Amino acid sequence: MTSKKTKSNVFITLCSLIFIVFFVGSVSVRAGNNEDKAPSRISDVEKEELERSYNATMAARLAEVEEALSRHAVDDPEEIASMLELSVKNSTERRKLGYFSCGTGNPIDDCWRCDRNWHKNRKRLADCGIGFGRNAIGGRDGRFYVVTDSRDDDPVNPRPGTLRHAVIQDKPLWIVFKRHMVITLKQELIVNSFKTIDGRGANVHIANGGCITVQFVTNVIIHGLHIHDCKRTGNAMVRSSPSHYGWRTVADGDAISIFGSSHIWVDHNSLSNCADGLVDAVMGSTAITISNNYFTHHNEVILLGHSDSYVRDKQMQATIAYNHFGEGLIQRMPRCRHGYFHVVNNDYTHWEMYAIGGSAAPTINSQGNRYLAPANRFAKEVTKRLDADHGRWKGWHWRSEGDLMLNGAYFTPSGAGASASYARASSLGAKSSSMVASITSGAGVLGCTRGHPC
Repeated sequence: MTSKKTKSNVFITLCSLIFIVFFVGSVSVRAGNNEDKAPSRISDVEKEELERSYNATMAARLAEVEEALSRHAVDDPEEIASMLELSVKNSTERRKLGYFSCGTGNPIDDCWRCDRNWHKNRKRLADCGIGFGRNAIGGRDGRFYVVTDSRDDDPVNPRPGTLRHAVIQDKPLWIVFKRHMVITLKQELIVNSFKTIDGRGANVHIANGGCITVQFVTNVIIHGLHIHDCKRTGNAMVRSSPSHYGWRTVADGDAISIFGSSHIWVDHNSLSNCADGLVDAVMGSTAITISNNYFTHHNEVILLGHSDSYVRDKQMQATIAYNHFGEGLIQRMPRCRHGYFHVVNNDYTHWEMYAIGGSAAPTINSQGNRYLAPANRFAKEVTKRLDADHGRWKGWHWRSEGDLMLNGAYFTPSGAGASASYARASSLGAKSSSMVASITSGAGVLGCTRGHPC
């Protein structure tokens, strides 16, 4: 066991490294601001060079911090997690310091978050997608619909101005919220094609009732919502379009259920504590990106693939990128069947059983993630094969490239190392795992206010 003196020295060293990160960032930004005030404005090329230099320095310093943490991770993983959080908090303060400091290495956020007029340019978000769901345009080509009423009195005849009335419309819509609200749904919310639900600028909770169902539709974006405490609902009539309503059997109580749908993007949501899964994608769904979300306090987090016998899920391609898998999680981050899954640049700080699991020979491509194993010495393995012995799963294509393993975490690969299968499980270029802290620092719902960058 490490002595108190050794821990103290480690902490002093870490604080010094963190101070260097912050100091270098401040000096770089001040230099950038001085250039901006000079009679001759800095050129675009010079801006790019400054940003590249700055980001490289930040990444190197964060790597030093994380290396020091890794050396001492076995002693106290909770202390390490809190130190990592402190280093992230200090390093991300740079976003407030200058015009080129907004870049984080997260290509989604860097596409739109620096714009102080984001509320006037909301639909720009639709052009910022990455991964297999990058072509999801949601309601980009439609009008804005402003939700003014948090009630959900009648799932068959929803009031105009409610979220349910908005999502069932046949035409494309970009749905926003007039004010903060908590929406408790009597029944599951059935979303029609070409819809964006955009919670930016309001604190919107979908909680304590039914939650979101995306069934047999296409082009849906769900962004900026708190979704939690979802309940099982059903055995009731529910409207799915202006011209159709029908009997719904019991819904499982997922936060977001994707069923037989394509071109779906779930981004910057905070999800926790639901009756079943937080995000489930099943029954032939594909072209999915799950990004920038903050997952906490849940057992079975993400399910991708309906069952081992449902072979239509062999077409599924899903990207899991830039998410933070946080406190109170147990398993399925994700749990995959049959298809092709790109798990890239996520931050795993908590799990109790395993992080990534699968059955029915899925292809899993893990790149540039940070895995911090729990204290339990029997739960250090990132991966878990289910319903198969070694003789069967040894041919499954699972690989780890550039992942950072902390506190004894380890990934068990299988299959041919250079299999062509990974071409179908590759959806974007992975960043270095040393950048994960910066890339995921804004995971979950953002506190966006008008006139300021998010």
